[in-house]
Amino acid sequence: MRTRQIIRVVVILAILISNVSCDQISKNIVRQTIEYNEQIGFVHDYLTLTKVENTGAFLSLGNELPNALRIILLIALPVLVMTYGLFFLFTKMNLSRSMLVGISFVLGGGIGNMYDRIIHGSVTDFLHIDFVIFQTGIFNMADVSIMTGMFLILIRPFYKEMNDKLRSL
Repeated sequence: MRTRQIIRVVVILAILISNVSCDQISKNIVRQTIEYNEQIGFVHDYLTLTKVENTGAFLSLGNELPNALRIILLIALPVLVMTYGLFFLFTKMNLSRSMLVGISFVLGGGIGNMYDRIIHGSVTDFLHIDFVIFQTGIFNMADVSIMTGMFLILIRPFYKEMNDKLRSL
């Protein structure tokens, strides 16, 4: 049983570290090689790299808040939530694999963006996708981690229900 717990901790740490590392390495490359608001198109301009600094949250929400309120809402509160999330992740032993991986991805992305907020005062965003019928806002790899994690968390009940129905056949 002890070996299983060690493997679980190693898996959680590996997911967290790889998510934060991927995010921070990509942001550092962008900070060093792309000018602000420069646009570099790929795949017929459906994928665009452009560097912006976001002092707010998702889609720049909160950019205009007073500094003290922004610190409380965008740094202090998220740090408390992520601290609880890490505690939950490491202590809750009966999480499904998809829930464990999903929470790890969400926290890894959150840590990456929080690191930027604390160290740089803003979050570096640089990816934009044009899906022809709609476009994304400008985002980063931490946001991809958060969205991937949320997808894994939210899809779990449907996956479980489908498995249960298949087993009952």
